[in-house]
Amino acid sequence: MIRRTVHQIQKMIKVENDLAAFQDVSIDGVSIDSRKIAPGNLFIPFKGEHSDGHRFVEDALKKGAAATLWQKDVPNPPANLPIIVVEDTLTALQELSRNYRNELDVKVVGITGSNGKTTVKDMTANLLSLKYKVQKTEGNYNNHIGMPLTILSLYEDTDIAVLEMGMSGRGEIEFLSKLARPDVAIITNIGESHLQDLGSREAIAAAKMEIIEGLKKNGLIIYLGDELLLSEGMSNYTGSAEIKTFGRLSTNDLYPVELETNQNGSTFKINGEETEFSLPVLGGHNVLNALSAMLAAQFFQIPFHEMNNGFAGLKLTNMRMELVEGKNGEKIINDAYNASPTSMKVAVDLVSNLPDYERKILVLGDMLELGEKENEFHFEMGKYINPEKVDYVFTFGRLGEEIAAGARSIFTAERVFSFTDKPALIERLKNCTNEETLVLVKASRGMKLEEVVNALIE
Repeated sequence: MIRRTVHQIQKMIKVENDLAAFQDVSIDGVSIDSRKIAPGNLFIPFKGEHSDGHRFVEDALKKGAAATLWQKDVPNPPANLPIIVVEDTLTALQELSRNYRNELDVKVVGITGSNGKTTVKDMTANLLSLKYKVQKTEGNYNNHIGMPLTILSLYEDTDIAVLEMGMSGRGEIEFLSKLARPDVAIITNIGESHLQDLGSREAIAAAKMEIIEGLKKNGLIIYLGDELLLSEGMSNYTGSAEIKTFGRLSTNDLYPVELETNQNGSTFKINGEETEFSLPVLGGHNVLNALSAMLAAQFFQIPFHEMNNGFAGLKLTNMRMELVEGKNGEKIINDAYNASPTSMKVAVDLVSNLPDYERKILVLGDMLELGEKENEFHFEMGKYINPEKVDYVFTFGRLGEEIAAGARSIFTAERVFSFTDKPALIERLKNCTNEETLVLVKASRGMKLEEVVNALIE
């Protein structure tokens, strides 16, 4: 993590006050949460519409912060304390991270896409760790605040940083890419997330392709070659980077062969290689995520035949195709972190095609940020479910009622249950499960359907 004196910090960001008395104070890491201050941290408060972190500055210093930023337009900064006055604390955080990144001798893999970013991040970090010291984005620190914090958490001897880049609108990925300056840029896919803000899949694709704006010279671009919008967009690329594609189609640079999936994960081979790979992650779609990670690892001179060692210890971030067991012995696929029509169909397909279960239940909630066609997307999702492969459909939320309506058009009424009350859903669901049951739980993050998973476990 960043270790600099106040004097050095003063050279990295524009400072508005005299810090002569604190020049030799040592900074050891940064924090934006006064409750999580570690000794030596630089505390960074933000001024918001409804709250102001500046009121926690003195508390942060008492807890061990070495110094703190202070936004210029906030009155009454404490006197005789290591206060660094700046024009805007968020801008200062971003500039500090930009300059720190430029001082580091670190390679960067940047990852964006509508679905699978975090999974690809975890896979890529695991593969690169076979040879290098690697750090990666923790949790969901993938935006204009989270990425600067991630960069500032990098140790100076880190070889490769694997950074996830999220967005809600145009220009955000470009900003993050120019901040991180990746050597490798991965675009996992284009889905329907952010249709509410961007209006079309074409606009989403354009926003995701902004990741190449900060790409370093002679880097590598990796993208899903099966996605026509990406192939068309990249056809106009004139930069110095090498381009590699992955996907199911044999027209890609890397594609799977002899793919088999089961409740423990997948086995597959890739074109041109004899090694059989074992991926301990549910879902054939995750094989595609693995292919993008494999191309990134190959760029850093890790041979394909060694990559099984990286997959062997793979653990994905929680609530992403996470298989757990409930109190009644039921198996639960906890995929409650996020959802879009594309990712929900993939999850439904996975459950539909897994053998060895007498009963299969889907618990599906609202998919958010889909724009004016949100009702249609949810209704079509319900119609997509195969009543010959799924026994019961439970839905939660206002839009979940549309999923239920679609499902009722092909299921008998007694097999579809719709709820807006979560405890009621949980009570009914518990009466339907036993040790021969497989339950999928999936919705957008705001629906908090992990509470259903926890209730089944507890």
